[in-house]
Amino acid sequence: MAACPHISSANLSPPKPTDSVYREDCTLCFDSIDDAAGLDVCLHCFNGGCAGERIHSRLHAQQANHPLALNIKRTRRRKERDEGQPPEKMTKLAIQAETDEDRYITHTTVRCLECGVDDIKQDGKLAQVVEGVLKANTFAREAEVQAWEQEMIPCEHTLCLEQEPGRPIPSGDLGHCRECDLKENLWLCLTCGNLGCGRKVFMGMGPPGNNHQVEHNKATGHPVAVKLGSLTAEGNADIHCYACDEERTDPELVAHLANWGIDIASRTKTEKSVVEMQLEHNLSYDFSMTTADGKELKALFGPGLTGLKNLGNSCYLASVLQSLFSMPEFAHRYYRPDEAIPPLAKPADDLEVQLRKVADGLLSGRYSVPDKDLLHSPDGSEQPHQRGLAPAMLKHLIGKGHAEFSTMRQQDGFELLLHLLKLVTRSQQAARAQYKDVTDPVEAFRFVMEQKLQCLHCMKVRYRQDEMENLSVAVPIKRLPQTDTVMVNGDKDEKKEEFEAVTLKECLDNFTEPEIVELKCSSCGEEGFTKQSLFKTFPTIFAINARRFELVNWVPMKQDVPVIVGDEVFDFEPYRSQGKQPDEEELPEDMDIAAGGSASAGGAFVPNEASLEMLMGMGFPRVRCEKALQATGNVEPDMAAAWLFEHMDDPDIDEPIPNAGGAAAAGATSASGVADPEKIENLGAMGFSAPQARQALKETGGDMERAVDWLFSHPDATGDFGEDDTPAAAGEGSTAALPAAGVEADTKPALFGLSSIVCHKGASIHAGHYVAFVKKALPASEGGGEGWVLFNDEKVALGGDVEEMKKFAYIYFFQREGA
Repeated sequence: MAACPHISSANLSPPKPTDSVYREDCTLCFDSIDDAAGLDVCLHCFNGGCAGERIHSRLHAQQANHPLALNIKRTRRRKERDEGQPPEKMTKLAIQAETDEDRYITHTTVRCLECGVDDIKQDGKLAQVVEGVLKANTFAREAEVQAWEQEMIPCEHTLCLEQEPGRPIPSGDLGHCRECDLKENLWLCLTCGNLGCGRKVFMGMGPPGNNHQVEHNKATGHPVAVKLGSLTAEGNADIHCYACDEERTDPELVAHLANWGIDIASRTKTEKSVVEMQLEHNLSYDFSMTTADGKELKALFGPGLTGLKNLGNSCYLASVLQSLFSMPEFAHRYYRPDEAIPPLAKPADDLEVQLRKVADGLLSGRYSVPDKDLLHSPDGSEQPHQRGLAPAMLKHLIGKGHAEFSTMRQQDGFELLLHLLKLVTRSQQAARAQYKDVTDPVEAFRFVMEQKLQCLHCMKVRYRQDEMENLSVAVPIKRLPQTDTVMVNGDKDEKKEEFEAVTLKECLDNFTEPEIVELKCSSCGEEGFTKQSLFKTFPTIFAINARRFELVNWVPMKQDVPVIVGDEVFDFEPYRSQGKQPDEEELPEDMDIAAGGSASAGGAFVPNEASLEMLMGMGFPRVRCEKALQATGNVEPDMAAAWLFEHMDDPDIDEPIPNAGGAAAAGATSASGVADPEKIENLGAMGFSAPQARQALKETGGDMERAVDWLFSHPDATGDFGEDDTPAAAGEGSTAALPAAGVEADTKPALFGLSSIVCHKGASIHAGHYVAFVKKALPASEGGGEGWVLFNDEKVALGGDVEEMKKFAYIYFFQREGA
């Protein structure tokens, strides 16, 4: 054992619970403890630096003056398997906590990167620091734990639960729903002891119910129920708060169950929890890795052919990253192997650094090698895939401060794309101060839509231009006659739904065709306009989201409607706006266009009388009825009634609606009367156009949550085309109002070719599985040329059934020809 003078002079201490310990991979690249040289964990600040040829650990030691590091190497333990015996049959759900000691052999040494001493004796205080580093949660694990903890929390309804007088519930009454004969998926109301079955539809997974516990909640207002089959002796259970419409925890669950004579210590778990069902459901939707004739897809390796590990429901992130970094704009911006990164105190917290790290990992080919530690079949029929890279640091930065992306739940891949593009744009200013030749790659996504309104009577027009970064088009949902009968849920025959195929061109035709909208012309006083949206300019990269959703029992469900998209060049020229014509007369700028029936001359909201009477006939107070109609478009009483059931507990549900321009409108507009650009931007990130967002905010008094409800319950909203918005800074959101004279002419041909797709399988965006197909230059071993590559988390393979999967893509990325 060698000595080092820095040991006595260094002020070292074990990591505190609040310290991030990076002991899995380097913060600047994906070299890790699994490599031959291992990883050096700084004993001063716990940064992780690779110890191999890239010497990121030595660079950190020099820049931070942190000489001491713990080198960690690990190798996977070989598992012997008796090929002559079949695998043991699983008879129950069991989750075993396999430790690193079970899976790996770990070697550690303390080294001084300044003195060059590589085997410092680990004793005294140094031994405590080393032990603390090895026992601390890694950064990735700590982020995961925090994400799960953030999701599962109590709420005011579980903390302040009031129960009716206790009574033992006979065991027989706990065996089936009180309203039907269902014996599983049973939920116990903790307020009154009612036992009812679960929802008819729950994200397309789990045993079905008949909604009886939901109906009980609507009839009584009792907020909290527990799933009996999920109870364990340790006090764990699925608890749902209907008032919050979220999974919650109940710190007093044992006492609350004892009120109904249920001893939790004697309970045995008999059903999967909601989290377990979701994870199982996601895995069951794994995309096939075999060809049509049953042969395994050919694994690919090399530059640009690197897989990403699933970090727990993170396939939505992996598929979007694979598509983005296959684009020249992102590759050239972030893959800079010859450019040094300046000294940073915390490289793991820098978005620029982490995007460069991911670019290097995906594009260099350095990590795209077969995982030799994977078990293979004796005859060699199973080919090894990659181990994959874990972008935990980037995932943490993307989700930081975001209510959804900071969790471990699966998210909408399209919303993730919009959020990530916004973060990338916002990071460019700081990057320009440190690096040369910095350009915003999101600029390639931007284009301008021109919306034209024309009065049907006086024929005067108004044009509005909005900068956008994506297009979200509705897919027509037309069911085919049901023919084949299939087994559903294993116990009854149901006919499988099939849908009529449409082309992407049909979706775009529908999106851009003129439509009649009920707006009142301030010039002639008549009602009735045509509205049409066309392209003023076209992007270099065209991101199109195909929306296949419809409401089923008030739950948005994704339907498998085939959308036909070919590999041939797509001509968008027919959708180009020709602008204002010489014979057209514009409406004066100081004249507003008002939505018919939504406001009186004085600006006050006027509810639809017929709908108001129907709602009041159901027993709802007038104030609540008016508020529900305002939030849902002032047309359909059914939509308004559904909104009322969901917002019974809103603190302002009984407050009268103020006049437009009063307290409510102040939330939607600033003191100068300009619409709140941040709220419009946030709604734009969800895929809504600026006019739709503007109208929703005005209809709901500027309340973001109610505006989202309004937009989802009123998908055909005409939008607000008033000229009351100032132009937003370019790139600050997915949409921004633009002055007519501020758009540069786009005269290049609008020809596009499909370059990549993000596909999703599953009935809900929050369950199922995402993969990406990317058109790439193939390795010479595969004949070269261009072909489709499947990115399925860490698995990267040739082609697959891409033609079939293109029909069900969720996001299409087109590249402009000649751009």
